[in-house]
Amino acid sequence: MRKLIIYIIITVFTCNIHSRTWSEDILGNGYKATTIVMPEDYSGKVISTLIKKTCAQSSVKSILYIHGYNDYFFQKEMGDTFCKHGYNFYAIDLRKYGRSILPGQKKFETRNLTEYFSDIDSALSIIKSERNKDIILMGHSTGGLIAAYYMVKVKNPTHTIKALILNSPFMDMNLDDTQEKYLLPMISTASRLLPSIEIDQNSNDAYAQSLMKNHHGEWEYNTHWKMPLSPAVTTGWLGAIHKAQTELQKGTNIKVPILLMRSGKSVDGNKWNPEFNTGDAVLDVEEISVYGRKLGLKVQELVVKDGLHDLFLSRKPVRKALYTYIFNWLDKNIIAAQ
Repeated sequence: MRKLIIYIIITVFTCNIHSRTWSEDILGNGYKATTIVMPEDYSGKVISTLIKKTCAQSSVKSILYIHGYNDYFFQKEMGDTFCKHGYNFYAIDLRKYGRSILPGQKKFETRNLTEYFSDIDSALSIIKSERNKDIILMGHSTGGLIAAYYMVKVKNPTHTIKALILNSPFMDMNLDDTQEKYLLPMISTASRLLPSIEIDQNSNDAYAQSLMKNHHGEWEYNTHWKMPLSPAVTTGWLGAIHKAQTELQKGTNIKVPILLMRSGKSVDGNKWNPEFNTGDAVLDVEEISVYGRKLGLKVQELVVKDGLHDLFLSRKPVRKALYTYIFNWLDKNIIAAQ
């Protein structure tokens, strides 16, 4: 009787996954999306959204991409390129981001990065149900931090994830020494009791100008979901980031191959200038390097000359060389290892 009950539960769960409804995504061009209803949290109802584009040819290889802060998945070129190279492409808009923002929610709010783990777990369950075996986890900026943190905290993720690709991961807060040593730990501690206090980032739109087609970049996207001026963060968000960064900065032992990618330089300033189209205008690239190389024993660092913070949004010649390197790395570390 017990075996019968277990069988029924597994059958129902499997049927629910296979019968999941996919609709045409806002990106069109073969992209589809499905809404995943998650358990309620401190803000009420919560959803995540999984987007996919499958290869024209049959494949068991796939990518799951996690976006950064003040961001969502819109990079059709990236998805198309992975599909052309034989990888079924999936991307997730995390809870309270992009396609997953619900009325009344505070955009991008979190109090612990582990909140996103159930979003990732649900996405991976669906990906595996579609007969994908070799899954690569890829994250950009805060998504890179979340992806690395997931690999450290979740039990036996290597049974599912075969490699980790980090695109300018958010490994350090990029503050001055006094702020990082004293102010940030104080805010992180206070966030446990007062998680909703807003802190202005004093942001400017110079990075956005380097991306947007109507300024100095090549891209068009929803500026309500990826705002030109990065909004204020909450103490809860700062506490969540600080907790994850502090743990990862001590060094971890992620066992899968890791491709750590970053720009060749950081750029700074309050107004756009041509330098913003040749460097990382968000993070300190040296901190990415120092802490990223501590994540595992099989870390390959790629320094991308003239790369932007989101390397996949850099100028076309930079992107072309970047994709060539990535697929060569995957062939060497994933395909050759089988």
